[in-house]
Amino acid sequence: MAMRAYKEIYLNNASKNLGSMLDYAINDCNLEGNMFLHMFVTSGLAREFERGNPKVIAGMSGVELANWAIDYVTGERPTAEPSKRDYRTPEYWAGWALAQYQWYTSMSFSAILRFLPLADIIKMYWTLHEADITKFYAAVEEIRAREFPQTNLKRVRDAAGLSQAQLAKGAGVSLRSIQMYEQRNKDINKAQAITLAKIARFIGCDVEDLLEKEKLM
Repeated sequence: MAMRAYKEIYLNNASKNLGSMLDYAINDCNLEGNMFLHMFVTSGLAREFERGNPKVIAGMSGVELANWAIDYVTGERPTAEPSKRDYRTPEYWAGWALAQYQWYTSMSFSAILRFLPLADIIKMYWTLHEADITKFYAAVEEIRAREFPQTNLKRVRDAAGLSQAQLAKGAGVSLRSIQMYEQRNKDINKAQAITLAKIARFIGCDVEDLLEKEKLM
């Protein structure tokens, strides 16, 4: 199970904030969704969200978050007034669902968006917005598995019959590192040689068995 940055009691507020942030940026400020999410990441807000910074996940409104990100990147604060709606837009739901999935997996927003563009999340609104969030998780995991098959680390760990926790303890490597390598939040090819040697020794494989092939551009 992923180690989460903040407690579940804050998740509802965090999800609402991300939903209203996207809704405002796209529908009121007329920004293209992926462009705005790039601002969200570049501004550092995404990282603070991932860390569970209380000010970001609960202390600021979605509109304030959007204003911060836009101002940070462009140097200009938006002047658009947030619309008052009696319904949740597909963009709002996409932000809400994205926050839920990020919390559930502890993946970075950047890593998620590499295999799940915002437009694809919005398309899911029509079939999943009234379903339990676990349906969304399952749909995203299918996409993720298709785009990024399991890592070599997970493959050899499973073959050795080891859990992530057992490998971490036996190899003397943090559980968080094992999880991040398997989720591709950290590049195992850039891991320290000593770390790779510890993992390989405990599993009983060669270091080369853990490394990933570089994708051709």
